[in-house]
Amino acid sequence: MPVDESDAATCLVPAGSYLLGDAFEEGYPFDAEGPQHTVELDAFDIDATPVTNAQFARFVEATGHVTDAETAGSSAVFHLAVAAERHHVIGRSPSAPWWLLVAGADWRHPFGPLSDLDELADHPVVHVSWYDAAAYARWAGRALPGEWQWEAAARGGLTGARYAWGDELTPGGHWMCNIWQGTFPSRNTRDDGWLATSPVRSYPANGLGLYDVAGNVWEWCADRFETRAPAASSTGAPLLPIAQPERRVTRGGSYLCHESYCNRYRVAARTGNTPDSTMGNCGFRTVGPRTEAPGDR
Repeated sequence: MPVDESDAATCLVPAGSYLLGDAFEEGYPFDAEGPQHTVELDAFDIDATPVTNAQFARFVEATGHVTDAETAGSSAVFHLAVAAERHHVIGRSPSAPWWLLVAGADWRHPFGPLSDLDELADHPVVHVSWYDAAAYARWAGRALPGEWQWEAAARGGLTGARYAWGDELTPGGHWMCNIWQGTFPSRNTRDDGWLATSPVRSYPANGLGLYDVAGNVWEWCADRFETRAPAASSTGAPLLPIAQPERRVTRGGSYLCHESYCNRYRVAARTGNTPDSTMGNCGFRTVGPRTEAPGDR
């Protein structure tokens, strides 16, 4: 798998006040996307793209890291993307039957044991747990982003916008991100060109130079996930915060997001998953403190 050192680029997010959260009240109430709020952030740098297979391979070669999916011997693959024999499919999610548990699926075999990383060096690494992502970040001398860091960076300088590029999903009829088109989960028309992951930088960067902050793969963040639920289970009760310490925040949506069931490619959208979870549509990027250059003061 060829390695391109240029895939290590980062973008500066300046210090300042950032207005974050759902400005349109389009989010799922239990996801706690609102109300809008202002967050003060110090300057930091963030990877321009999700961590790629080539980058993750360097980490594994240097450390011998074994991912949680490899240890478990299986991971979740979207049903239309599976590359495996029938006996490799060992389970199906009861709540999301389009997810199959496939023996031998891992970061090296993203669609199952009959797949590999040929021609996927510049695709985001997947089948990595929060623990795997955190291990990579430590090795790189960096960290997983806090979710407010992630959203501030993803907005690319736009305040209150629906998407990382503005308020229209397909300006001028152009797809700006890798998400689902067609009828989910049975038919993807691939109007954007992809069934599963796409190479990073396949779509325009946002105003700060970040790619793939909508669609392609979900991205692990450092924070524990907090959601909301009705108080006292009474009809019409207000939604109250509920801490879910066993879950970690993921941001950005993935190639499976579609307005019919998962409108989470909006820049304010958020969800969470258990930190040991692995699947074919979740990766990560890292952050570091801003390094002051000579003459900056």
